[in-house]
Amino acid sequence: MPHDPSLVQLLTLSIGSIGLGYLVYGRRQANAVALGCGVLLMVAPYGIHSLAALLVVSLGLMLLPFLLHRSLR
Repeated sequence: MPHDPSLVQLLTLSIGSIGLGYLVYGRRQANAVALGCGVLLMVAPYGIHSLAALLVVSLGLMLLPFLLHRSLR
């Protein structure tokens, strides 16, 4: 079943924008995990072409800094 191209474009833009936010936050706070997740969130839409896989990977990368911070506390 093909996906609507506008939905894919909107999700790609949203994920990239969230990645930019993580990148800026990680750089200003000297947080390597947030910085790395931000870079990966901006690059992931170029390499992952399955919409379901993109959503799973993106959500995992968005949650990773919070889970690591919580477990290291």
